[in-house]
Amino acid sequence: MATMGMDLTEQAMAVATAFVAARRGARVLDSYPGDRPADLAQAYRIQDRAIVLDGRAVAGWKVGRINPPDDARLGADRLAGPIFADSVVRAAAGDVPAMPVFAGGFAAAEAELLLHLAPGWDGTLPTGDAATRALIDDVRLGIEIASSPYGGINADGPTVTASDFGNNAGLVIGGELPNWADLDLCTIVVRTEVDGQLAGEATAATMLDGPYGAVRFLLANLTARGFDLSAGLWVSTGAITGVHQVTTGQHVAATFGPHGAVHCTIGVARGV
Repeated sequence: MATMGMDLTEQAMAVATAFVAARRGARVLDSYPGDRPADLAQAYRIQDRAIVLDGRAVAGWKVGRINPPDDARLGADRLAGPIFADSVVRAAAGDVPAMPVFAGGFAAAEAELLLHLAPGWDGTLPTGDAATRALIDDVRLGIEIASSPYGGINADGPTVTASDFGNNAGLVIGGELPNWADLDLCTIVVRTEVDGQLAGEATAATMLDGPYGAVRFLLANLTARGFDLSAGLWVSTGAITGVHQVTTGQHVAATFGPHGAVHCTIGVARGV
């Protein structure tokens, strides 16, 4: 898609329209549909327009890490993307939901801690873990499904990732983390297996300032972008064991030490 001669607003709308259409139709994009955003401000301009064009309710947001040297270049070490309500699946113990991805595009599964911002937040940004914890009313074990019709979404860098909903395509909400308020979330050993093979193992201690830091980042990011967060939301706080690429038919298991596990299989997105 050529965008020469367009201003930044027109460019953002053109890219947003292309991504929303591709996602609705479950159609692969062989190339980025326009000029790649030069910075995060341009990326979020595209994302914000795509959220409006898509029109679905947003139940939460994913937070992803921006690694060096891009973090210094872009002035941020995390990025955000919306999680639409109809892509969220609650998985009771023993459930193995099928989570659709864009076959031929990009697809990955990520073990994540899911923190829920309680309704009624007054907009005051917290400055530490204790203040952030006080805003949370639930913590769950989860798997984020990262998928985009554009296969190069991650390889092309953080601004491209952010522009297409942060590369999110779904969320599996598992069981509650027992006694979460009394736990150090950064000490939980998390394992991800794909088809029974270990894909990664780590703790959230490797993730910048941890899950509560991810919440602080998101609140600041969304407030600056003008979103009303008073109704509460889920925060998928980041890929603890890494971004593990998957293909349709595979089984993903995320285990959170003695606290439980979440499972899913990888299905195929269908157009609407």
